[in-house]
This record gives sequence, structure tokens and C-alpha cells, in this order.
Amino acid sequence: MSQQSFNAGQTRGHAQEKAEQWTESAKQTAQSACDKTADAALSARDKTANLTQSTHSKSADASHSTHASAQHGQEQTTGFLGQTGESVKNMAQGAFDGVKNSLGMNEKK
Repeated sequence: MSQQSFNAGQTRGHAQEKAEQWTESAKQTAQSACDKTADAALSARDKTANLTQSTHSKSADASHSTHASAQHGQEQTTGFLGQTGESVKNMAQGAFDGVKNSLGMNEKK
């Protein structure tokens, strides 16, 4: 019986050693997966931050461009209205002079 007890103890020892090896391997695999997940999360956070900054910059550029375009349009409109006003003024002056001439009021004394 002593040989059987010895063999049983030896088998139990090998089984326990294998179980500890598998447990350690599972812990290492889990830690590796955890590390990879953390790295992926950090990478995603950095990419999101970069994308947010890029979007903000593009938005600011577009806003500046829109403002400059509006300013240019306002300047063109002001110039057009100024020219139109001058034309209307000249036409009114011409009509006024024409009426004065037809009534004989434009004669210089």
C-alpha cells in the first residue's frame, strides 16, 4: 500500500503543479489583455483629443473666413449703394435743372 500512496501523492503533486501553472498562465493572459485594453483606451482618448482640436481649428478658420467674406460683401454693398446714391443725386439735379430751365428760372443775373 505504501507504493500506491506514494504514486497517489506523486500524481496529486503533479496535478497541483499543473493547476498552478495554468492559473499563472491565465493570470498573465488576463493581465496582458488588461494592458492592451488600457493602451487601446489611451490611444482612443488621444485620437479623440486630436480630432477635437482639429475640428475646433477648422471651425475657427471657417468662422474667420465667413466673417471676412461678410465684411467684403458689406464693403461691396456700401460701394454699390454709394454709387447708386450718387447717380440718383445727379439725375435729380439734372431733372431739377431741367425744370428750372423750362420755367426760365435758371438764368444768371
